[in-house]
Amino acid sequence: MRSLRDKLILITGGARGIGLAMARRLGRDGGRIVLADLETEELDRARESLQQDQVECSVFTLDVTDIEALPDFRQRLHDQLGPVEVLVNNAGVVFGGPFLDLPLDKHLLTYQVNVSGVVAMTYYFLPDLIAAEEGHLVNIGSASGLVPLPWGSTYASSKWAVLGFTESIRQEMAELGHKHVGVTTVCPGYVDTGMFDGVRPPLLMPFLKPEQLVEKVRTAILKRQEMVLEPYLVKLTPLLKGILPRFLSDGLADLMGVTTGMKSWSGHAEEPGD
Repeated sequence: MRSLRDKLILITGGARGIGLAMARRLGRDGGRIVLADLETEELDRARESLQQDQVECSVFTLDVTDIEALPDFRQRLHDQLGPVEVLVNNAGVVFGGPFLDLPLDKHLLTYQVNVSGVVAMTYYFLPDLIAAEEGHLVNIGSASGLVPLPWGSTYASSKWAVLGFTESIRQEMAELGHKHVGVTTVCPGYVDTGMFDGVRPPLLMPFLKPEQLVEKVRTAILKRQEMVLEPYLVKLTPLLKGILPRFLSDGLADLMGVTTGMKSWSGHAEEPGD
């Protein structure tokens, strides 16, 4: 994408965390920002915060799990602002703890937000990206979509699904001749948004600041990069998984604290993104 100026950019889960940081950064590039989030009061605070930074935005209260409401949301957005050119599927939830200690509805909600919400938003807005001169889809996954995550099994598996879905859409766009549509999967380690408070990050993988991650995502949109893996050790994960036998990769994960980090999770369950 040559420039973000005047591009209509829709960010789900945009009221806090990664979503708000994304809005602030892309808005400084001249993007026309649209924030969608479940929390109306948080949205209003986000808009005021962005306006203080001279970033204008529009806000819509939206529950990405309310699939039946999405066509009406798309129509309202078209009527007021026009078709979307950049879609950032950022909304997500996490619930930490031993699998059987969590109520089943928490596990199912994780899939509803993190998977069904991403698929449905993409389904309704991908035609906008295809119709645009340039379009870009960004799906926020997680480094846990690359490795097992005890005490976060449904969260990790939902992000495995996001990774597989996004990579498949990326190749499908190319096969259909829609090479003007960029597709990026973002797989960060733990991000300091409050969502993962209490977690002990793995060795040599400190918490990322949202602003750090957003700079990488911005570059990925402009340069049509397919993956954002941060911090550096996350970039090595696919290689290590590919060449190491299972007992060695599991042992390395244990040594680095990957398998035990979520045991001390105390973060808030729902957040605009990872």
